[in-house]
Amino acid sequence: MIEKEISHIININTNDFTEEYAEYIENAIKAALEFEKINYGCEINVEITDNSEIQKLNKTYRGKDYPTDVLSFPMNETNPENSLMILGDIAVSIEKAKEQSIEFNQSLERELMFLSVHATLHLLGYDHELSKNDDLIMREKQRKIIEYLENKIL
Repeated sequence: MIEKEISHIININTNDFTEEYAEYIENAIKAALEFEKINYGCEINVEITDNSEIQKLNKTYRGKDYPTDVLSFPMNETNPENSLMILGDIAVSIEKAKEQSIEFNQSLERELMFLSVHATLHLLGYDHELSKNDDLIMREKQRKIIEYLENKIL
């Protein structure tokens, strides 16, 4: 039997920020989808932004008036143009990622991959803020996916 290759589309808008990190974000998202055994084609949109813009989003959608590192907006609807499932949108603050990479003494690439994996797990339905069990599950999955990525990419 011939296995069909699964197509995932990751659209990344760098908003005039450096594009060199887009590959790390895309690889992290695809690794999370693979790890979660997503066996249907899907689409995820990623917006790389700054602290000011992510603060506006955080206030509008979560009622929290401060910048955060990453936000996810699950959609789960079919794109009529390509019939792929749109899992949702992700917004990443490059400024916050830089701050955290310094704080956690790790590369910016690793921090961006972690945030991308974290957000993808949210798009897939995990929510560490609502469930202690999901928090534990997410932490373990994130650890395994990042470990895989570090061995493969970094």
